[in-house]
Amino acid sequence: MRLILLGPPGAGKGTQAARISAEFMIPSISTGDMFREAIKKQTLLGKQVEQYISRGELVPDELVLGIVAERLAQPDTANGFLLDGFPRTVPQAEAFDRYLAEKGQSLNAVIELAVDPEILVTRLSGRRVCQNCGAVYHIVTKKEKQTGVCDLCQGQLIQREDDYEATVRNRLAVYTRQTLPLIRYYQEAGLLFRVDGTQPISVVYQEIMTGIRERVGQ
Repeated sequence: MRLILLGPPGAGKGTQAARISAEFMIPSISTGDMFREAIKKQTLLGKQVEQYISRGELVPDELVLGIVAERLAQPDTANGFLLDGFPRTVPQAEAFDRYLAEKGQSLNAVIELAVDPEILVTRLSGRRVCQNCGAVYHIVTKKEKQTGVCDLCQGQLIQREDDYEATVRNRLAVYTRQTLPLIRYYQEAGLLFRVDGTQPISVVYQEIMTGIRERVGQ
């Protein structure tokens, strides 16, 4: 099973990716994971990627695709994979299609988790994280017992800079600008289906499973 999962920050991709991965016994792989692994192993491509990241620059498409190919060559992808965070652009998607075609493979489905931006702003800007143990809380949906104090370790709760409202809105705008052409690309290929990510986790998961099975004829 070869899948791609698209969705803005805060849409719940991590939760659903873990479930899909377990269902089909395939690894859930994010761009960040691939970069970190290649850099940690100090592969030739990993060293090149590290140079760009350390300078705060975008990693060129050909390097990104090389890292993806390096990761997908590992034994745990024998049954397929679920990619999160790749591809990010239409040229990356086109290059990845060519890569798969050379291996006699193709994508089975592309899942888009759709959530209204205002809901995402509320989700993300209301998040608080323990400075000590990393436990996550929310000012509306998961309040701590004592204001500003972690229930687990009594550490101080903070709002990460990434979760400031202005930052969240910018992240969502960047995502929409980058991803809209990609969504059209996969729609035209007949691979993409959309799931409402505001529904309960179990409902979202069931709709994802239904969409995948419709496309692979199971």
